[in-house]
Amino acid sequence: MSATEPRDLRTLPDSASAKRRRATAQHVREARDRLTSTTGTRPAFDYELLRQFAQNRLSASLVILLLVGTVGFLSSLWTGAVTATIWTCAVLVIHAVIITKCRQFLAEPPGSINIRQWRLRFIALDLFFGFAWMFILIHPVGNDVQASTFLLFVMLLVVAVASMLASSVPIAVFAATVPVTAAVALHFVLRGGLHDYILAIMAVTAQGYFSLLAHRLYSTTLTSLEARAEKDALIGELEAAKANSDEARRRAEAANIAKSRFLAQMSHELRTPLNAILGFSEVMKSEIFGPHQVPAYKDYCGDIHNSGVHLLGLINEILDLSRVEAGRYELNEESVSLAYVVGECAHLLQMRARNRGLTIHEVFETDMPKLWADERAVRQICLNLLGNAIKFTPQGGEIWLKAGWTASGGQYISVKDTGPGIPEEEIPIVLASFGQGSNSIKSAEQGAGLGLPIAKSLVDLHGGTFTLKSKLRIGTEVLITFPPERVMSALAPMAEPAPSIQPAAPPPAEAASTPATESPASLRQRVLRTGA
Repeated sequence: MSATEPRDLRTLPDSASAKRRRATAQHVREARDRLTSTTGTRPAFDYELLRQFAQNRLSASLVILLLVGTVGFLSSLWTGAVTATIWTCAVLVIHAVIITKCRQFLAEPPGSINIRQWRLRFIALDLFFGFAWMFILIHPVGNDVQASTFLLFVMLLVVAVASMLASSVPIAVFAATVPVTAAVALHFVLRGGLHDYILAIMAVTAQGYFSLLAHRLYSTTLTSLEARAEKDALIGELEAAKANSDEARRRAEAANIAKSRFLAQMSHELRTPLNAILGFSEVMKSEIFGPHQVPAYKDYCGDIHNSGVHLLGLINEILDLSRVEAGRYELNEESVSLAYVVGECAHLLQMRARNRGLTIHEVFETDMPKLWADERAVRQICLNLLGNAIKFTPQGGEIWLKAGWTASGGQYISVKDTGPGIPEEEIPIVLASFGQGSNSIKSAEQGAGLGLPIAKSLVDLHGGTFTLKSKLRIGTEVLITFPPERVMSALAPMAEPAPSIQPAAPPPAEAASTPATESPASLRQRVLRTGA
């Protein structure tokens, strides 16, 4: 089992429980909505369906007027002008009442609307509308084929229009279309002919088809409402998550500021007694005021001094990392010889490497121009990388320290060792602040886990790249590159035109005033005097 499996197993229950809680809350909300709804859907959906019904009626009001006027005019050819006029006026009154109620419904605030009462009103109005069309269709209009065709055509037209307009309220569709279809089918059946029976079957079939179509429209509308509600709920969750994220970010920023203030205040508080410890332990270790009566005290003073030096270095690393993270680390840029700085760092740690039985190979390219960088930061980067390589390379290992040109014209530092290597999944851990890999934990010489993060942050401040490559039981290589913009290449000599050796020409006024009788010798002498 790998080291990451327990962490993954701990995160699985949290995500699974969150999904279960979300699903349970959704089921409870849907059950509550079904109990409080009049149609089995959510109460918000009931209002949206009635609102769509009212909007459809208002948008198709002119079409209904045109349909009523056309049918009334055509029916006057068989029923007479008086009957057709009375029927037309009655249908227009019902239509006007429907339009008025729809406008009244849309004008009321959604929170104060009684869904059940308005649904019954709309169904009743559509029922009256269907009975009005039934009265004109059951009136005898003749026994010829044209009259039958007229009845069937009007029935199909009325049923189609009513099904489209009232599709959001399924009961209203039946209330508006069933009386018309029943009247036409009964009329054809009472006539008793085979052709009439066929027309009656066609009327009933058309009613079933349009009812199915209205149901499909209702399902589509309900699906779109559910999708919109889910989208609104998701937007609400995203806004809540964003608010929580902003609050968490604000708290993190406040904690970061508090950390920076704490470190700034504690730096003096820690360094003051630490300097005293280092100074007095150095005096006691050197036996400046006389030898110790017990020889072991000298060793104890050396341990105290070494521990103080280690603690001081740790404090400096923490403060450097804090300044870098807070964006307060200022680079003191100057011209730096990269090969010289890297060579000095190797010289400083050469004794430490020899004590551990390690060999440092230095490979530097010659004649490299200087780099525009912070010498202290470059030195710290090199010391951190080389120190890590010495720390984790076993006895008898080798370390290659290189400095040279990159393919793009920049410069690089490479530190490669033959240590145990770092697992690929632990590379992000060792690059994080206070992060330590499994090999570091097992090592007897442990650190704070700040060397690589500080080095990477300093490289980022220079606009460079930090690359760490490692393989288990083979070794680790860290490659630092600086961009070409920081390389101070030698400038080409400026090409300045040499001064002319010919004498300057006389001004036009002087040339114009030269007498024509002047001899060539005197003219030459005057020109020479003018040029001098």
